[in-house]
Amino acid sequence: MGYALEYLAQEIAKMKEQRLFRYPRVLSGRQMARCTFDGKELVNLSSNNYLGFATHPRMIAAAEKAVRELGAGSGAVRTIAGTMEGHTELEKKIAEFKHTEAALVFQSGFTANAGTVSAVLGKNDIIISDELNHASIIDGCRLSRAEIKVFRHGDMAHLKERLEESRPAMEGGAHVLVITDGVFSMDGDIGKLDEMCRIAKEYGAITMVDDAHASGVLGRNGRGTVDHFGIHGQVDIQVGTLSKAIGVLGGYVAGSRRLIDYLIMRARPILFSTSHPPAVTAACLEAFNLLEQEPWHMEELWNNTRYFKAGLKRLGFDTGASQTPITPVMVGEGAKTMRLSDMLFEEGVFVVGIAYPTVPVGKERVRTIVTATHTKEDLDFALDKFEKVGKELGLI
Repeated sequence: MGYALEYLAQEIAKMKEQRLFRYPRVLSGRQMARCTFDGKELVNLSSNNYLGFATHPRMIAAAEKAVRELGAGSGAVRTIAGTMEGHTELEKKIAEFKHTEAALVFQSGFTANAGTVSAVLGKNDIIISDELNHASIIDGCRLSRAEIKVFRHGDMAHLKERLEESRPAMEGGAHVLVITDGVFSMDGDIGKLDEMCRIAKEYGAITMVDDAHASGVLGRNGRGTVDHFGIHGQVDIQVGTLSKAIGVLGGYVAGSRRLIDYLIMRARPILFSTSHPPAVTAACLEAFNLLEQEPWHMEELWNNTRYFKAGLKRLGFDTGASQTPITPVMVGEGAKTMRLSDMLFEEGVFVVGIAYPTVPVGKERVRTIVTATHTKEDLDFALDKFEKVGKELGLI
């Protein structure tokens, strides 16, 4: 019994030998700028809670009220008996916020990407995808059975080559989807969405952006990269998450009424997975109200971002091509990356080492994310520890 999976033990042993195997740190208490992991109090630079909404009093109150009045769960998938008023109210709010005709809430950002791509494309179609796009996009591409073409990261000339290659298939009736992340989750750079849309539209291709790390971070009141570039109406499919800056759980797709109607009937996560409980939808709805009513959260996020980036650069760290609160500290070796993460943990700073297969070999790094709720004292403390450990490891 169990011998059929013996090869997994061998793979785990290899990871341990390379010092890449890690159990997740366990959080005690709330997700905050300073919190406790594995029993140790730390400055937390690993959270996606960009604006601090995960613990905002209005969010907590909205969730509590929904539980008391509506219960703990929805009881069914959306297309059977699980569409509650909270779902439709949240979707209307998201559509208004994103300036689209309609929106549809998914169980996660991952299922929003994977479920949408696999629903709108088929085996006779073509997907042209940035090489650094998120794993959920890649999985959706594979599930669609469409032909997948990859263009070099941010290389618009290469994108155009891929579209030119696809022209004969398009003339034969194939649909072509061009897709990019809005903000790339490992490097923190902003996708060239405006250029991508202009080129894609020349060929009549469908355009899609995953705004997981741009929602609540870029654009007016956090409306994302479409608003950041001022290209409303030019992106056919906008995907966002409700689990990062929004502070709760889930994902959504925003676009035309036709797109949303189709996904309701064809997106497998909608058809085969139970919908969000009332507490989630209520808290998410309150988050969009906060984005509109309390813009200072975003202002603090960007003030802290600029301060911390400047500090890392002053110390001599390589922060790559980051343009957002996601700021990698490049190391370039897996074992040393994990050593940096471990040493910082012991010094009171929580940053997670990122190695292959999440990033390519030679591109290993620790990824830092500041939030609106970090104080200058938090950031100065972290920078002091980065300087100390960086010198010990010969990184600066």
